[in-house]
Amino acid sequence: MPKRILFQGDSITDAGRNREDFYSLGYGYPLLVAAHLTAEYPGEYEYVNRGIGGNLLVDLYERRQADLLDLQPDYLSLFIGTNDAWAELDQGRPIVTDEFEQMYEDLLKEIFATYPKVQVMLISPYIMEGLFSRNTEEQPDRLNRFRAHIASRIEVVSELAKKYDLPFVDMQAVFDEACAAAAAACRVDVARKMSTPIDPAEYEAACAAAGAACFTGDGAHPTAGGHELIKRAWLQAFEQIKER
Repeated sequence: MPKRILFQGDSITDAGRNREDFYSLGYGYPLLVAAHLTAEYPGEYEYVNRGIGGNLLVDLYERRQADLLDLQPDYLSLFIGTNDAWAELDQGRPIVTDEFEQMYEDLLKEIFATYPKVQVMLISPYIMEGLFSRNTEEQPDRLNRFRAHIASRIEVVSELAKKYDLPFVDMQAVFDEACAAAAAACRVDVARKMSTPIDPAEYEAACAAAGAACFTGDGAHPTAGGHELIKRAWLQAFEQIKER
């Protein structure tokens, strides 16, 4: 009988899946992970995606019975938190870090109480520069404020992973490194497109934006390249729990 892998999270995980199809994986990293593992280990795993776009941690917690516990996963990845930062920044919803941590830990405790042998990986939220996260005239420090909100959630997820001896995937670090590399690769092309003489600050900003655009459009939702990076990081974490 194949072991069940459950992908749980928000729209990054949802990725347009068909809610009427139990096994629909959408077009994102869950599909890429399933394609890789099926090719490498045919028949060993089955894959279920229950990410829901727009979800905060509290939304995931409220649907935990039907969309997590009742599905009896052998492996589980939790990828949540970006919308919590978004709601706090744009909607003024006071999502206190301590409450976020307590709810996340309560969820983990319930999972392990129900399925002591389930293997879990935790994936950090992240933000990149994009349409909805970049600085504006009204919010000239918007991206840095967004990153600060995200950083507090990353710390929570990281500490919980240490506490429960779980693999931790730091997607913020992965995307930061990838965006920097892409920005460096885009420098010549950006310089060619800009008027001369080039303002150094504008040039650096244009390079950074071009680099991030390889992996996201709005700052949160990944491009195909972004989903590929998540897939690679997911698979690295999976190696740590595959044989446990």
